[in-house]
Amino acid sequence: MTVYATFDSPLGELLLVGEESPTAPGGTALTSVSAPDQKTAPAVDAAWRRDDEAFAEVRRQLGAYFAGELTEFALEFTGASGTAFQRRVWQALEEVPYGTTTTYGEIARRLEVSRQETRAVGAAIGANPLLIVRPCHRVIGADGSMRGFAAGIERKIELLTREGALQPTLI
Repeated sequence: MTVYATFDSPLGELLLVGEESPTAPGGTALTSVSAPDQKTAPAVDAAWRRDDEAFAEVRRQLGAYFAGELTEFALEFTGASGTAFQRRVWQALEEVPYGTTTTYGEIARRLEVSRQETRAVGAAIGANPLLIVRPCHRVIGADGSMRGFAAGIERKIELLTREGALQPTLI
């Protein structure tokens, strides 16, 4: 059974989606975290059941992250979604430390992906269903540019600034 809840964040109301799982804490394994208007975000289906309690730990950790008290998530989420290649890329994302950035090319090098396949790395990062929790926002262009974030570049900048990887801009 698919369950969902929402979480009010500085990025807007996040949609939390999960599958009931007897082995997961709270009985729910997280499958998706998405922001409003995010490309590739799931839409609530009539067959899904709203269950705010099922996501109590997810909400607690997101709250601590946004309060600057948490730098690494410890949540159970399903690993079965995505192709084997996507899962390899997503694992590499999980290894990018809080407060740092890396590049698409660096992820490709780490995974020993040919230069011609670097775009596939970008596509896999773009297909990441776990916004924030699996830190795809920490991947930037080789020239330092902000690009390729399904939830919007403004949100990417907000997250990187919050983590101290970018300096706030003065306007």
